[in-house]
Amino acid sequence: MIEQILSQYIIDAVSELYKINEVKLQFQKTRKDFEGDITLVVFPLTVYSKKSPEVTASEIGDYLTINTKEINNFNVVKGFLNLSVNDSCWVSLLTTAIKNNKFGFSDVKPDAEKYLVEYCSPNTNKPLHLGHIRNNLLGYSVAEILKASGKNVIKVQIINDRGIHICKSMVAWLEFANNETPESTGIKGDHLVGKYYVEFDKKYKDEVKGLISKGYSQNQAEKEAPIFLKAQEMLIKWEDKDENVIALWQKMNSWVYKGFEQTHKRLGVDFDKNYYESDTYLLGKDIVNEGLLNKVFFKKPDGSVWIDLSSDGLDEKIILRSDGTSVYMTQDIGTAIKRHQDFNFSHMTYTVGNEQDYHFKVLFKILEKLGYSWSRDCYHLSYGMVDLPTGKMKSREGTVVDADVLMEEMVVNAKNIAESLGKNQDLNSDEANILYENVGIGALKYFMLKVDPKKRMLFDPKESIDFNGNTGPFIQYTHARIKSILRKNKLELKIDKDLKLSLKEKELIKLILDFPKLVQESASSFSPAIIANYVFELVKEFNSYYQSTTILKADKDEVISFRVSLAKKTAYIIEKGMSLLGVSVPERM
Repeated sequence: MIEQILSQYIIDAVSELYKINEVKLQFQKTRKDFEGDITLVVFPLTVYSKKSPEVTASEIGDYLTINTKEINNFNVVKGFLNLSVNDSCWVSLLTTAIKNNKFGFSDVKPDAEKYLVEYCSPNTNKPLHLGHIRNNLLGYSVAEILKASGKNVIKVQIINDRGIHICKSMVAWLEFANNETPESTGIKGDHLVGKYYVEFDKKYKDEVKGLISKGYSQNQAEKEAPIFLKAQEMLIKWEDKDENVIALWQKMNSWVYKGFEQTHKRLGVDFDKNYYESDTYLLGKDIVNEGLLNKVFFKKPDGSVWIDLSSDGLDEKIILRSDGTSVYMTQDIGTAIKRHQDFNFSHMTYTVGNEQDYHFKVLFKILEKLGYSWSRDCYHLSYGMVDLPTGKMKSREGTVVDADVLMEEMVVNAKNIAESLGKNQDLNSDEANILYENVGIGALKYFMLKVDPKKRMLFDPKESIDFNGNTGPFIQYTHARIKSILRKNKLELKIDKDLKLSLKEKELIKLILDFPKLVQESASSFSPAIIANYVFELVKEFNSYYQSTTILKADKDEVISFRVSLAKKTAYIIEKGMSLLGVSVPERM
C-alpha cells in the first residue's frame, strides 16, 4: 500500500527533476541494518538523471521531504534511497485497512478470468492416503487463494473409476469376501474395497511364486497367474457392458464414494464438478482422427498413432495403441477439451505430483498443436512427494499411511497435548472436542502447506503439532490469545491519527499492510506456502510486540484503543490467512 502512495510522488519528483513522465519504479524492504521503512532502487533512474546513483538518490530524497507530508527523512546507501515514512501516514493506512472488512480479498467481477483447478483425482480401488492429503490441501488452498485474488474459480476432480486396478479389487471381493459390505462389517466403504485390493496382491504374488516354481519365467508367471487372468477377463466384460460386472462395479464404487465423501468432509475440501474416467476414457478418439487429418499425428505400420515432438525438445508419444484402444494421453486430451466446452475457462491448473512433469509438458504441447490457444494457460502444479520418518508407502502391500487414520491420530495427539498444557480449561466437552479437531487437522494442513509445493517434504506428525515454532497450533494459540484481549477490552475503539508509534508497532503495521500484496503473489505463483509463512511472520511479530508492550493497561485510553485495534486487525489477518489454507482458528484455547 505504501508503495502505491509513494509511487506517484516519486514519478512527480522524477518528472520535475529530470523532465521524464513515465518511469518504472523498483521498491524493496529496507534492510534491518539501515534506517528507513522502504527503499527505492535508484540505479534504473540514472539513465534519466545522467548523474551518479548517489546524487540521483539525494535529489529525489530532498524533493520528497520538501514536497510530501508522508516522508520525514531519508538516507542514501550507494544506489539505494531509504525513505522514512512518518507515523501519521502509517496510522492512516492502518485505519483504512481496519475500515475495510474485506481487506486483502478482491471481489470476483462478472467478467473475471475463469480458473479451473483440478485436484485429488483418486482411484476407486483404495482409500485416500498421505499423498492424497498433500494433493487435496494444495489444490483446495490454491483454489481459495485464486478466489481471494479476484478470480472466478471452478474446483474439479477426475475419478479413476475403471481399469485393471479396479477389476482387481472386484475379483478379490468375489473370491474372498463372502458378500461382505460396509454395513455388515462396520468398515468404511473405501477401506473395505482397499482391503480386497491388498488381498488380490497377496494372492497374485503367491500364484506367481507357484508358477515360477513349476518352471515359468518371471514375466510369463506374472502374465498367466490365474487371478490376474480373471481381472483381465472382468475388464473385457466391463468394456462389453456385461450386466453383472457393471452392477458389481457400481455397487463397490458407491461404497468408495461414500467413504471419500466422509474423508473430504473431515479434511475440509470440496469440488464443484466430478469427472469420471468411465465417462471420459473414449473422449479423445475423435480428436485423434482430426489430428491425423491435419497431420498433427501420424500412424506407424502397426496402426498405432503417434506424435513427434522431438523438434520441441520432447520425443515421440503414442496416442492410440495398434488395436485402437486409448492411452492416458488420449483421455487427458479429450477431458481437457470437454472441460473447456463445459466452462470456457481461461486457465486450468492440474495438481499432480512431479513424477508426471513430462506427461503434462506433452499434453499441453499436443493441445497447442491441435489449435487450442488456451493450452498456453494450462499449468501443472507439480509438487514433491511426502516422505515419512518410517519410509515410503506402498498401496498394494497395504503399507500406506491412510488419510483417515492419520487425521484421527492428529486429533488424538492434539487432545493429549492440549490436556497436558491446560489449553482446554474453561471449555465444556463439546467445545473441547471441536478444539481438538481444529488443532489436530489444522496442524496437519499447515505443516503440509508451509512447504513450497515443488519441494519434497518429510511429514513428522509430532513436529507438526508442537505449540511452538512454525506450526499451526502456535498460530492458532496466538489468535486465541488476541481474542482473549479483545473480550477484556471495555473501550470503544478509536484511533488517534497523531499517535506516536513504537518501532514494533510500525513493523506490525507494515506486515498487516503486506497482506493484499501477498495474496496476489501467492495466487500468481500457485503457492500457499507464501501465505502460510507470511502468517507465521505476522504471529511472531505480534508475540514479540505483546511480550514488550502493555496493551490493556497502558496509561492513556487512546493508546489502549489503538493497541487493541492493532491486535484486532492482526487477528483478522491470521483468521483470513489461515482460512486460505483451509485452517480454522479458535476463539478460545
